[in-house]
Amino acid sequence: MSLDPSADPRPSEPPPGEPLPADPLPAGADDGPGPRRSPRDDAPRRARRDADRFPRDPQVPGSTGGAVVWVAVALIVALLVAAGFWPAQMSSAAESAMQWVTTTGGWSLLLIPLCLIGLLLVLAVTRFGDIRLGPDDSRPEYPTFAWIAMLLGAVMGIGMVTYGVAEPVSHLVTPPHGLAEPGSREAVVDALRFTFLDWGLHAWAVFATFGLAIGYSTHRLGNKGLVSPILRPLIGRHADGPVGKAIDVLVILSTLFGTTTSLGLGAAQISQGMSRLTGLDLTTTGVQLVIIALVTVLFTASAMSGIGRGIRYLSQTTMVVAAALLLFVLATGPTSWLINLFLRSLGGYVGDFVEISLMLPTDGADVEWMQFWTYFMMAWWISWGAFVGIFLARISRGRTIRQFVLVVLGVPSLIFSAWFTVFGGSAMFMDLERGTGIGEAATENVNTAFFALLDELPLTGLTSVVAVALVIMYFVTSADSNTYVLAVISSDGRLNPSRPLMGMWGVLTGATAAVLLYAGGLQALQTAVMLSAAPFIFVILALAVSLVMMLRRDPMVRNRERRTDEESRLSTS
Repeated sequence: MSLDPSADPRPSEPPPGEPLPADPLPAGADDGPGPRRSPRDDAPRRARRDADRFPRDPQVPGSTGGAVVWVAVALIVALLVAAGFWPAQMSSAAESAMQWVTTTGGWSLLLIPLCLIGLLLVLAVTRFGDIRLGPDDSRPEYPTFAWIAMLLGAVMGIGMVTYGVAEPVSHLVTPPHGLAEPGSREAVVDALRFTFLDWGLHAWAVFATFGLAIGYSTHRLGNKGLVSPILRPLIGRHADGPVGKAIDVLVILSTLFGTTTSLGLGAAQISQGMSRLTGLDLTTTGVQLVIIALVTVLFTASAMSGIGRGIRYLSQTTMVVAAALLLFVLATGPTSWLINLFLRSLGGYVGDFVEISLMLPTDGADVEWMQFWTYFMMAWWISWGAFVGIFLARISRGRTIRQFVLVVLGVPSLIFSAWFTVFGGSAMFMDLERGTGIGEAATENVNTAFFALLDELPLTGLTSVVAVALVIMYFVTSADSNTYVLAVISSDGRLNPSRPLMGMWGVLTGATAAVLLYAGGLQALQTAVMLSAAPFIFVILALAVSLVMMLRRDPMVRNRERRTDEESRLSTS
């Protein structure tokens, strides 16, 4: 079916964005006390309101330079100067703000992703699932393997190495919510269940919501690739004014701080691996800053080469290397034990899904644990939401909503569950059966856990080299995608931004990661993520509501409803 209203053989159906005809008031109906208002008096007002919220013409990119980019850059530079010259004061203020956010609104970091999962599944299994992210005759731009590789590599690559061993084995030492005895067999399953919670459906529901909304807005409606136009059903013409600009600035800040956390973790992992390989102490902040500078050159060059070449081929290569390392650990580790653990943990996660999804802290120690793990992870995903959403939208043109939702929710969740089971499960087996102490070391420094596991397996030197190479590739892929997305927002939603603009954001991304790492290390990075995600909670709620409002007006949905009504009338006549 064509999206051109003039091609619709049923002229009575208004095109997308055209105001719905006002429902006539029943004869004799009264609006209330005072002079009776004629329905004709209200119709123009409703028509203007609907025209503001659902414009007929798409919102296309305007000038490449504007208030959004310069306000965002000014705020970023101001924060970097403050963090560089007054790190102690900034750290204290940020810590106080984080305590307030988590104690007063931490529940929202769990409840909102859970609600998004329900919404996405409803969209996938109902009539909305047949809608394509593009015209009805569009087809996917990238093969499925390349598509999955790009969305995996661009989203959480570095975290899979940093936390692949560290999170499960840390939960073995300090079980979540005190549900099991530390170091016990019961704690092993709980460790993976709560790791799946942090890295599974909840994270991908946030990404899928942003990606679906942005993909529908850009590919189906022809709007520019920004978040603000999607909120137009709620805020009307304000999407073009200061409110919309403020939302786009917030998207830039949240995206930047979410990505710099990954870059800081990546630099720490690379320095840790190089120390293991060379026997030298290369874990100092100075070395990590040099690593960030060098990798910044790599990912900026990759981004400027274009998404079709740089990100695509690098993502596929990274996926192959990661799969090879996974199979190696599975084959040389406790294979049967890991398979049993995966099935049992996955069953426990699914069976108690709602309970663990809403398990909130009960005391101060529990709050502190949640701040370091679940609250931080959920805030990380929310802060990354727009970044991943714009990137997913860019690579998902032509896919149906059903395919998009089921693949984006299901495939990465299963792959990540397997990854954490193989690496985290192997480390827990080593601790339980051989007393290797990987868990104790991880509680002191999460960056040591992955390479400590490789030390217990054959071919340690080779696998350590592969792990370092994997982190570098993930580092480049994540920052590459981040640079592209920031350039899209800064160019007023153009999906093919200029190379100089991507170069500028590449430099700013590397500089932000370096300054935050210098100012406070991992703690500063985590705090920046949580604070940038706090206001974004309201944005994602508004985004979900706006998406449903737009989908209900889609031509495919309305034509089907009309045909159903006609068939119903014919059957009763």
